[in-house]
Amino acid sequence: MNPQNNDTMDEDLLEEYDFSTMANGVCGKYAKQYHAGVKLIMLDEDVAQIFPDAKSVNDALRMLSKVILQHQKTAPEFSQVNL
Repeated sequence: MNPQNNDTMDEDLLEEYDFSTMANGVCGKYAKQYHAGVKLIMLDEDVAQIFPDAKSVNDALRMLSKVILQHQKTAPEFSQVNL
């Protein structure tokens, strides 16, 4: 947690909220399900300036993948190079 946000968090919680008495509370209970199928990719700063959010990155990669797949279908077999 960010130390700068601790004061704000404390102001929002009322004194009667005592989470230590919660018997069934489990930290991160659904974290594994939430992150299933999610890949975290770090963008270089110059790329991140062009793509401001995950949707724009995914859209660009989908368009690029279509071009790659189309090129693979039309390219002669001898010119394909395994990268």
